Amino acid sequence: METKQAIRKIYAGEEGFTLIEIAIVMVIVGLLLGGVLKGQEMIENGRVRNAISSLDGVSAAYNSYYDRYRRIPGDDGPLATLIARGGNWANITLGGNNNGVIASTAGQTFTGAGENANFWQHLRAAGFINGNPADAGVAALPINAFSGLTGITNAATIMAGLGGALTGNKVCLGRVPGKAAAAIDVQLDDGVSNSGSVRATLGTAGTNTTPGAAVAPPYNEASEYTVCRTF
Repeated sequence: METKQAIRKIYAGEEGFTLIEIAIVMVIVGLLLGGVLKGQEMIENGRVRNAISSLDGVSAAYNSYYDRYRRIPGDDGPLATLIARGGNWANITLGGNNNGVIASTAGQTFTGAGENANFWQHLRAAGFINGNPADAGVAALPINAFSGLTGITNAATIMAGLGGALTGNKVCLGRVPGKAAAAIDVQLDDGVSNSGSVRATLGTAGTNTTPGAAVAPPYNEASEYTVCRTF
């Protein structure tokens, strides 16, 4: 009987948590939440850096290709001439018409049609970018850091905004979150969605939206965009 009473007293003295214990738990939870949020921010920043690197990489690969062959990737051809170069060139399936222009309309930016898929095949065969030179169609288009596609277009009337449309060859990233789109624009251009060499079209969430008119600023962090840059 005395033993049972002693046990009851012990447990009675241990009911609940002290303020110090609760404070310690709250500090630990706060540190864990802070670590998670910081980790998410680092992941987002890493994706932005990856996207910027890929945009710069396309421009560098394009210029290096032209320096080597004095022809434009995607437009280079005919196919038999390219295959005759041997090595990885034996695996490609697409040649251009060699008229000095990459034929890719706005609607073909993310479909691989026109000379879009050719562009990626030629750069891969030449060793300027990674990937299988035999990939064709949509499969030839690289996946960007935001799980969207990377495509190219020469359409002259897209991304109309301040100073007119964005002309010349353009590389475009699909499915870019608003926060990332703003960061890319700030780091590569003027941070304004409808001016400069980097512009954005408002996209449909989860879709590689065809580039069209440039959206008016500011970038909405809750939206997705197609971001294009001249190269």
